[in-house]
Amino acid sequence: MNSSNLLPVIVLAVLALLVVVLLVATVRGYNRLVRLRAQVQASWAQVDVQLKRRHSLVPNMVETVRGYAGHERATLEAVTFARTAAAGSRGGTPERVTAEGALTQALGRLFAVAEAYPQLRASENFVELQRELAGTEDKIAYARQFYNTAVQSMNTAVQTLPVNIIAGLGGFRIQPYFEAAGDERGDVSVRF
Repeated sequence: MNSSNLLPVIVLAVLALLVVVLLVATVRGYNRLVRLRAQVQASWAQVDVQLKRRHSLVPNMVETVRGYAGHERATLEAVTFARTAAAGSRGGTPERVTAEGALTQALGRLFAVAEAYPQLRASENFVELQRELAGTEDKIAYARQFYNTAVQSMNTAVQTLPVNIIAGLGGFRIQPYFEAAGDERGDVSVRF
């Protein structure tokens, strides 16, 4: 073979190699985005599990308080309403955060009511429910943190070159963080 016949073969080989490298990079980028999306979904599921646990504790807490402070009807109804709204929230993260924030505020008012009833604070059932709720709140905080870390990884990948091109073509979008809403941003004072 002479050199004039060899040049087109070399150019074709280089182009073929370039196409293979681009194809491999595209597949790797897409697979990374799929893994990150799955991690975001799994971490949200963990937040959801803990929120459902909190929702299941609230009716017991309301009934316990009702037994000692039944005339605090407005507070008890507010907690029940907030729990129903939070448990029924099937929307995306911003809607869920708002509903959960309202429940957190209502629970804060419920605990404030409990302060006025020494017999209630001395109730073994109430104390155990408070302990379980506090443990669940810790788990929710951890699950939120894990979710936000997964979202940060996903959002970074979606915005970084060249993966952002693959993300745009593949329908991957920036995910919202699970942020504290309203009064949750302030200092919390808890007394038992």
